[in-house]
Parts: sequence; C-alpha cells; structure tokens
Amino acid sequence: MSNRSNTILGVLSAAAVGTAIGILFAPDKGKNTRTKIQKKAVDAKGDIMDKANAFSTEINSRFTSKKAEFENELDGLVSNMSVKADDVITSLEKKLETLKKRNEVISSN
Repeated sequence: MSNRSNTILGVLSAAAVGTAIGILFAPDKGKNTRTKIQKKAVDAKGDIMDKANAFSTEINSRFTSKKAEFENELDGLVSNMSVKADDVITSLEKKLETLKKRNEVISSN
C-alpha cells in the first residue's frame, strides 16, 4: 500500500476510535450509546470500503495504462528487431554471393 493509502486509513481509523471514545464518555443511556457506536462503526466501515474500492479502481487503471504502454513499446521493439534482422540477412546473402564468385574464380584457375 502507498503512503497515501496508509495515511487515509490511519485518519479514518483514528476518527472512528475518537468518535467511539467520545460517545462512551457522553452522558447517555447504555442502549443509546451502543446504538450510536454501532451506527458510527457502520459508517466507518462504509467509508473504509469506499476508500478501498477507489484505491482498487485507481490501481487497476494504472495497471491497464502501464500494460498498454509496455505492449506498444514491445511492438515497436519487435518491429525494429525484425527490420534489423532483415538487414543482417540481406548483408549475409550479399557476402555469400561474393564468396561464391570468389570461389568460382579460384576454382577455375
């Protein structure tokens, strides 16, 4: 997880704990206090889930983008290597032809 995600998670957790402590020290009936704590816990869970989903979506988006960049660069490299391989083959074929001609000259002498 990134520092940003850890910070957000820490802030949300601290807020939830602070709220729970505040409710516990507030003068109210036990049933009302438990209801408030439960509501705050549900709200905090929803916030954390929203942040986790947003983080997951961001990671997936970045992955997809980087994957596309990688595939484009790979295609370019493969194309470039193919052209270079063709150049090497052409050069070798010319050298072979030259060697064959030299061999014919030497053989005929």
